[in-house]
Amino acid sequence: MKKIEAIIRLSRFESIRDALAAIDVNFFTLSEVKGFGLQRGEQLTYRGSVYDADYIARLQLDIVAPLEKVDAIVNAISTAGRTGKVGDGKIIVYDLDRIVRIRTGEENESAI
Repeated sequence: MKKIEAIIRLSRFESIRDALAAIDVNFFTLSEVKGFGLQRGEQLTYRGSVYDADYIARLQLDIVAPLEKVDAIVNAISTAGRTGKVGDGKIIVYDLDRIVRIRTGEENESAI
């Protein structure tokens, strides 16, 4: 089992969600995150005023999947999320030792 963590642009979420649905990945955790990187912040507008933010607003997708689906998931996210500009994001794949569904006690693949 693997955990795929993807940091993506807010503007690319719908296309990534659709790409994942096309390969039957319909469950993931979504979080709003802020980060710092090569892009060095961005300009934001609040109530008509433009200001410089020293962080970048992004979304984080967390997906748990069996090994055989990892390449398809990574490909779907990277293809649908790519704009070709700095700040498109990152995908990180982790090994998982154990997964437990709290309600039933099921473990590993049956817990997903």
